[in-house]
Amino acid sequence: MKKAIVAVLALAASAGLGYAAGVANVPDISTLNTKAFKYVLPDNIKWGPAAGLPGTDSYTLVGDPGKPGFYIVLNRFHAGNFSRPHYHENDRYVMVLNGTWWAATGGKYDPNTTVPIKPGTFVTHVGREVHYDGARAGNEDAVVMIFGQGPGTRHECEGPTAETGPGPCADARKAAGLN
Repeated sequence: MKKAIVAVLALAASAGLGYAAGVANVPDISTLNTKAFKYVLPDNIKWGPAAGLPGTDSYTLVGDPGKPGFYIVLNRFHAGNFSRPHYHENDRYVMVLNGTWWAATGGKYDPNTTVPIKPGTFVTHVGREVHYDGARAGNEDAVVMIFGQGPGTRHECEGPTAETGPGPCADARKAAGLN
């Protein structure tokens, strides 16, 4: 029995060495034809402040979310930072990449009622539906990748630029008993 265990361990170790040797021969991404593949390595992402979202960084991978057409944006919410209730005209598609992203729907802002959304989860922000999201205090930063058709304008439901009059914000406030 002891010989069998030693033999299995030796076989596993030799397989591991073979795998490691094979990995050493794998070409680097920089060997790809740059006419065929465009890429951004994580260390080369130039994060900048996300417009209107304190405590959040942003990086546009493709397109321009302020203009008509397809776009992809990365948002990094630092712990303790949330957007306020808002909506977008068009559907937006979100993939959680890192950390726990916390989200809620409706017009009553309360980060304690947000639900955790884990990495690998895909979410659709349905157009003209009020929501808010971010990263809870005491947790790690959350990084999400947002896909959509521009313009990806954010319509605020609170604050100095809040939407007034009838529309999704007024409907969400009424549903939350805030009107």
